[in-house]
Amino acid sequence: MAAETPTPIPIINFKQQALQLLPDGASFDACLTCGLCSSGCPAAGIENMDPRKFIRMAMLGMNETLSTTPWIWCCTMCRRCQHVCPMSIDISQLVLLARSNWPNDRKPAGIVRSCTLIRSTDSTSAMGLPPEDFVFVVNDVLDEVRATQPAFAHLQAPIDKQGAHFFVNQNSREPMSEPDEMVPLWKILDLVGADWTYSSKGWAAENFCMFAGDEAAWYDVTRKRIEAVDDLGCSVWLNTECGHSYYALWNGINRFDLDVGFRLESLITYYARWIREGKLPVNSDWNRRAIKFTVQDPCMIVRKAYGESIAEDMRFVVRSLVGADNFIDMQPNRSANYCCGGGGGFLQAGMNEQRRSYGKRKFDQIQATGAAYVLTPCHNCHSQMEDLADAWHGDYHVVHFWTLICLSLGILGENERTYLGPDLLALLD
Repeated sequence: MAAETPTPIPIINFKQQALQLLPDGASFDACLTCGLCSSGCPAAGIENMDPRKFIRMAMLGMNETLSTTPWIWCCTMCRRCQHVCPMSIDISQLVLLARSNWPNDRKPAGIVRSCTLIRSTDSTSAMGLPPEDFVFVVNDVLDEVRATQPAFAHLQAPIDKQGAHFFVNQNSREPMSEPDEMVPLWKILDLVGADWTYSSKGWAAENFCMFAGDEAAWYDVTRKRIEAVDDLGCSVWLNTECGHSYYALWNGINRFDLDVGFRLESLITYYARWIREGKLPVNSDWNRRAIKFTVQDPCMIVRKAYGESIAEDMRFVVRSLVGADNFIDMQPNRSANYCCGGGGGFLQAGMNEQRRSYGKRKFDQIQATGAAYVLTPCHNCHSQMEDLADAWHGDYHVVHFWTLICLSLGILGENERTYLGPDLLALLD
C-alpha cells in the first residue's frame, strides 16, 4: 500500500497577518535589526532560523519558507525576544499563527496526541486519565498515607467539595505516574488550614491544545475548566506547580472573552504569603552542610504572566528554605531568564536533538551557579532540566518546591523523596 501523501501546508501572507497583529501605533518597520532578539534566543540557529531573520523574511514576503519551516515547533514562544526588543515586537504571535496553519498530520504527533487526550475525558488530562481513575488514585494514596504516617492519619484530599475556597489543579504526571508526589502538597494545604478541593472534572493542569495552535480545542478545554470551577462555587482557581497551565487558562479567558466568577492565583504566591504569616514555619536549619540551590523562572508564569512579583516570591521562599547564603541566582534571571526549552510543547514534539541543543544555554546557566539543586514550579522545566543533566552530563538535581517545604518542616514521607540526591537523603537518615 502506498504511503499517504501529507496534507499540503497552506501559505500565509505573513506581512499582512503581522500587520494585523500589531497594536495601534506599532510598526514592524520600527525593527532596528539590532539582533537583541536573536542573541537572547536559545532557538536561534536551529533549523537555520532565528527571530530577527523570521521578521525580516516576513517583511520581504518570503511566505512559503515561513509557512513551512519546522522552526516554529522549536520556538517555545517564551517571549524573551519581545522582552529584550527595544520596540517590543512580539514574534510569538506569528509563530502561533504559523502553528495553527499546519494541518494536524503535519504537526508534531506528540503535541497533537496530547491535545486529543485532553479532550477525550472530562478530566481534561493530557494523559487521558478519566475522572473515575483520578478519584481512585487520590483516595488510594490518601488511604496509604493515613495508614503509614500516624501524624497524618487525619489528612484530607477533598474531591467535588461544594463551596471550597480553593479549586486546586494538578498536573497529570502525578496521579498517572508518580502519585506520591501529590502528598507533600496535601500536607502543606493541611498545615495552613486551607479550604480546598479537587474536582473530578477539569482537574488537570496542562493544555497542549494551545501549543498545537488549535484554537477551537483550546477554547473547549478552557470552557470546561471554567465550568468545573463554577459548578463547585470556588472562589480561587489555584494553579499548582505547573508553569503553562496558568498562562493557558488566563490567556484563553482573555483571548476568547470569557466571563469567570473566580480569581486565578498561583500556589507560589501563597507559599510566600503563608511563610510570611507564620503558617508555614519553615527554616534553613536543616541545611547544615550548606548545600547550594538555584531557581528556574518559568517563562509562562514570570515573563508572560505575573512578572517580577512572582519571581521575587520564589526567591523569598527559596532563601527561607535553604538560607540566603546557600541560594545562587542564575544569570540572567527573573523576566530576563532564558527559557529552558521544555515549554511550548517542545518536550512533546519528538525533536529531541533540537530541544537539547536549545537547552544547552540553560544547562550552562545552571552549571555556572555550582548549585547542587534547581527548584522550579513547573513540570515542563522540571522534566527538561533533568533531561539536560543526563544529555550534557550535569551534576545537579531538580526538585519541586513542595518537596523542600516538607523537608524543611520535617514531614517529608519516605515515598516522597524521588527527586532528592544522596546528600539530601543522607540528612533524612
